Amino acid sequence: MATQDTRAERAGRGTATKAGPCTPGSRIPGSRIPASARRSPGPAAGPAWRGRAGWTPWLYLAPALVVLGGLLVYPIYQLGLISFLEYTQAQVSGGEPTTFQGFGNYTELFADEQFWQVLLATVLFAAACVVSTLVTGCALAVLLTRVRAVPRLALMLAALGAWATPAVTGSTVWLFLFDPDFGPVNRVLGLGDHSWTYGRLSAFALVLLEVVWCSFPFVMVTVYAGIRAVPAEVLEAAALDGASQWRIWRSVLAPMLRPILVVVTIQSVIWDFKVFTQIYVMTNGGGIAGQNLVLNVYAYQKAFAASQYSLGSAIGVVMLVLLLGVTLAYLRLLRRQGEEL
Repeated sequence: MATQDTRAERAGRGTATKAGPCTPGSRIPGSRIPASARRSPGPAAGPAWRGRAGWTPWLYLAPALVVLGGLLVYPIYQLGLISFLEYTQAQVSGGEPTTFQGFGNYTELFADEQFWQVLLATVLFAAACVVSTLVTGCALAVLLTRVRAVPRLALMLAALGAWATPAVTGSTVWLFLFDPDFGPVNRVLGLGDHSWTYGRLSAFALVLLEVVWCSFPFVMVTVYAGIRAVPAEVLEAAALDGASQWRIWRSVLAPMLRPILVVVTIQSVIWDFKVFTQIYVMTNGGGIAGQNLVLNVYAYQKAFAASQYSLGSAIGVVMLVLLLGVTLAYLRLLRRQGEEL
């Protein structure tokens, strides 16, 4: 009996030695601490630390926000302010005082029948440019994944060259290609001295080709980068199941590339809705009797040709509101469909 008691005492001392001394605050392994005895962090340390951490991202963004405020917010403020004033050449030169018109400029603008005609032409032209640019860019992006390295490099360099070409230069080159006297297109097609900029639809079509030519590289490069990020096993599995290239794009690639397609679509809508240089250069300021006017060129004519700066500013505000509305409506539609942006 004495021997068993001695062994038990030794076993207890060994267990206590391995577990460590029972100092205040220590816990024996396997034991549970009552909920009332658990310590909670101090009430002042948590909120203070969270407050400092919440301001850190804004400190990093502060330089960019200052630049955007000077280059974007202030011009928009001036644009909106002038649209509510009577601001013509007389006010600019100081001959007459500037007066507040309220919504008078917008009332005059909305009562102008030409404004609605130009707005309709702008919406239709921009929609055609966006669809053509997306179709061309996505088709060439898929083509880049199918060709060898040398043709891929040649196509990439040609596309980036078109993308880097200034709008004025590109418009002038396209005008020369379709020139009725010296253009090679009329000679190849046997059209004689046909003028592409005389008719309204043919002039819009010519400008559309130039806009797509200088815009599709952005879509092509962006979508191509997205396709390269798709796992090859997914595309191989779809091909083994007998899916055609169109079915692979519609059922596999397009859903996976939805965030990228959202970005390029919004960018294309903004760029094509406010086209100015191509229309102004290729149709000589809007075509015959203004038949090829879009909102940007129309605002330029009102503001600088007619010296009605307040009306030009009102057109700019309308364009800004329309673009914001289209962008927000498109994003809201995607969110309703359950897409992650």
